[in-house]
Amino acid sequence: MTLPIPRACPYAPPGEYEQLREEAPIARVTLPTGATAWAVSRHEDIRTLLADPRFSSDRGAPGFPALSEGAQELAAKALPTMISMDPPEHGPARRSVLGEFTVRRMRALQPRIQQIVDECLDAMLAGPRPADLVTALSLPVPSLVICEQLGVPYADHEFFQRHSSQLISRTAAVPKKVHARDELHAYLESLIADKEREPTDDLLGRQILKHREACTYDREELIGLAFLLLIAGHETTANMISLGTMALLEHPDELAALRADPARTPAAVEELLRSFTIADAAVSRVAAADVELGGVLIRKGEGVLVLSNAGNHDPAVYPRPDELDIERGARNHLAFGFGAHQCLGQNLARMELQIVFDTLFRRVPGLKLAAPVEKLAFKDDSTVYGIYELPVSW
Repeated sequence: MTLPIPRACPYAPPGEYEQLREEAPIARVTLPTGATAWAVSRHEDIRTLLADPRFSSDRGAPGFPALSEGAQELAAKALPTMISMDPPEHGPARRSVLGEFTVRRMRALQPRIQQIVDECLDAMLAGPRPADLVTALSLPVPSLVICEQLGVPYADHEFFQRHSSQLISRTAAVPKKVHARDELHAYLESLIADKEREPTDDLLGRQILKHREACTYDREELIGLAFLLLIAGHETTANMISLGTMALLEHPDELAALRADPARTPAAVEELLRSFTIADAAVSRVAAADVELGGVLIRKGEGVLVLSNAGNHDPAVYPRPDELDIERGARNHLAFGFGAHQCLGQNLARMELQIVFDTLFRRVPGLKLAAPVEKLAFKDDSTVYGIYELPVSW
């Protein structure tokens, strides 16, 4: 079997995932490069693997599974980011910025996020019908939020959005990816150089002051952090807004329950995250030692693909996994990963999604799809699965 596998249906993982999970939950698979790796598809095995420090996150290491041609070449020259770090470097790098994503800080951001959502909806409701929810709401909300948090001018969002999409694409040619990486690096280097001269009250400015005071400042590390947060902070949440809205409109009973009691929204967000798991095979590892997992011996230097979407549809953990059930209580899902590398921005993503869904369905009670689901155009050529456009009316 060759991975990754395109989704045939926007609501469900590829059918082959069920076959893998039932017949060979830890299986040898072929990658697009022709190399082989292990694929892990059971929820329990995935959690065990992601909590085991013997599996390395170093994307430049020999054997790390490459999901596209040139991926290892890019990884070998990548900026230093915590997503590719192992202990002992990973812990201090993560702790240095963890305070920017606490529940307390997210609560402080809540009024501004609410304002951004309302302003986007004001513009959409004042415009023509039907409207494209992707361009009207899904993209601008997380882009504005992450730009303000980092201190990146929102006027430049189209630049980094275009280049980040190119960078995470599985089908883009390697020279285009290299160009996108270099353009983003140059942009962030210039931005951070400005903040070094005059630190601003934003995440990047605060990191400069904090590390200067501790005599640990490294410009390339900060560029790498900004690079990671800028890409991860808008693409994933934008796609979840679109797909979550589509799913709720296609499940009117669940939407009615949500409208009747907004206190259900946090649980609904968890169920939507579990159901779609848009960053599916983005979590990969390479064995740094011989490890036995689920009765299978994985040798040192062998790559491992974590099929999070397969784990999030494991019937041993989630009965009737292909059904959308906002009362499920799916907080133990794998959409944000697990273990030491669990998504740093998960509190921010949850808050954005909760505010968007509460506000959208309260302010636009007559919202409906302006085209059948089967006519919508989905993209599945990156490690982040999403939607091109979502025409809606009201």
